[in-house]
Amino acid sequence: EVQLVESGGGSVQAGGSLRLSCAASGFTLDDVGMAWYRQAPGNECELVSTIRRGSPYYYADFVEGRFTISRDNAENTVYLLMNSLKPEDTAMYYCAAIRNIISFESRTSCTSDSYFWGLGTQVTVSS
Repeated sequence: EVQLVESGGGSVQAGGSLRLSCAASGFTLDDVGMAWYRQAPGNECELVSTIRRGSPYYYADFVEGRFTISRDNAENTVYLLMNSLKPEDTAMYYCAAIRNIISFESRTSCTSDSYFWGLGTQVTVSS
């Protein structure tokens, strides 16, 4: 059974940093593409970053060099290091794995069955 468990969210002030973790089970990271999405209240799920074959593959324009995606094969975990956080980064952050689609969509539903999803971790950035 595929499971994704996110952690590492929290409340920080603008300019602060957080490192999100996504622990995967039921598959190995080499087998599928992984991504971080986020959803702010009233918005769709938007793609933040993806990693493929161990290397960062995509960052959304709004990342502006502030975030770094990485993975640890030994821990079967994907990370998202977020620096210089802004209030507009406030959202629920979700880890996703490709399920039955060729590539990650820039916007989707956070319950789309094209992907496996975790339950999310909340990030709140205050000004």
